[in-house]
Amino acid sequence: MQRPTSKSRARAFAPDPDAPSQTCDHPGCEEAAGYRAPRARSALRSYYWFCLDHVRQYNARWDYYKGMTPGQIEAQMRADTSWQRPSWKLGNMGGHVSLDDLTDPLEILRQHGRRTAETRAAKLAPAHLRDALARLDLSWPATFEEVKARYRLLARKHHPDTNAGNAKAAERFKAIGAAYRTLRDHFTANGPT
Repeated sequence: MQRPTSKSRARAFAPDPDAPSQTCDHPGCEEAAGYRAPRARSALRSYYWFCLDHVRQYNARWDYYKGMTPGQIEAQMRADTSWQRPSWKLGNMGGHVSLDDLTDPLEILRQHGRRTAETRAAKLAPAHLRDALARLDLSWPATFEEVKARYRLLARKHHPDTNAGNAKAAERFKAIGAAYRTLRDHFTANGPT
């Protein structure tokens, strides 16, 4: 493979080929402007056009984080690590994804999930607990600690205060509460299972 020669390779400080044909934006400078520099942190795609000497001076003094608190700087740096896209902690849903969390307009996944959950619950769970376990998306055997943890997670998610005006969420919240009371009563009467 042949190495590119210095004539075919653009130098790092060569003027921008897309530079407008104008003079340097620095006051009093009559040199040709061939180097761009961002105007402000909030306008990174709007540029000043400088000659090589003035763009070097501008870049030496320019501070992207000027005027930001240490907390804001850290938040900016954290956001930059994920290209300004939101990110979530792995396993944020407790290692369990409910069918309510998925978009399934044809109800294909929900039908399969119901059959699987009902089959599993029918084989293992006492008859009076099957519906309550299915509403909390739990399988049998379950401990009271698991029931409480799952109830808290679902109650927070479907609480009417966090889902203002959502009738389905309010209905789901009531069903979750009834299922929790059924399971709580079972564990209180029979002790841990």
